[in-house]
Amino acid sequence: MNQKLSTGKKILIYIALTITCLFFLLPLFWILRTSLVTKTQAYQMPPDLTAKLTFQNYIHIFQKGDYARNFLNSAVVALLATGISVAFGSMASYWLTRKKGSSTKERLIILAIQMIPPIVLVVPFASIMKKLFLDDTWVALILAYLSFTLPYVIWMLFSFFDGIPKELDEAAQIDGCTKLQTYFRVVFPLVAPGLMATAVYSFLVGWNEFMFALVLTGNKTRTIPVAIAALETQAGIQIAELCAATIVAILPVILLSSFIKKYLIQGLTFGSIK
Repeated sequence: MNQKLSTGKKILIYIALTITCLFFLLPLFWILRTSLVTKTQAYQMPPDLTAKLTFQNYIHIFQKGDYARNFLNSAVVALLATGISVAFGSMASYWLTRKKGSSTKERLIILAIQMIPPIVLVVPFASIMKKLFLDDTWVALILAYLSFTLPYVIWMLFSFFDGIPKELDEAAQIDGCTKLQTYFRVVFPLVAPGLMATAVYSFLVGWNEFMFALVLTGNKTRTIPVAIAALETQAGIQIAELCAATIVAILPVILLSSFIKKYLIQGLTFGSIK
């Protein structure tokens, strides 16, 4: 009886999990399906599930516009902003956790900066970049992204550096290492999983960012989120091409997450148990 009851509970759990997965995955499957049919079939209701699949929408978004350039812009800006944030943010976080005396005030200031709504900074950033003749450039976007990725990186890495005993630093310095050598040779390898997890999130924020990109970019530096929004024209939403562009935009995120999943899990759990 107990075995039957246990089996029944397992079936209910599997059914619940399946429904939950379908709830989140069906929109993605629908976008994928819509991207693989013609423009006419994309608007057809009820949908024709037997429609012939085609890659014409993917070909069209790259042929008719600058989607390849938009893709490159997003990749370059997100990667550079992430690299700068991790490089300088990790050293700043390490210094604050190792400085003599309390660093509570500095930590609270960084937290306060991180909590500033990005929309508050859009107009000042646009005005400053225009005066510096940096509007419609990668530099403008990278500086804008650093305003919220750098505080995030510093704040997130506090817990990782706090989890590494300071005695390791002291032992390395006794052996003749400078503070910089101690960081790169001893501390950096130990905190690498945390750095990886933080870098992934920072990259995703830069890759998906829309508000700063909309204001600070032009035709040359337009990123993917802005390019996707531009597919809504006076003639209506180009739904088939929009779905194709969306699939292309999320593919790097899926591939990146799959590639570094192991390091991401290590980073998210690092320092949780001391």
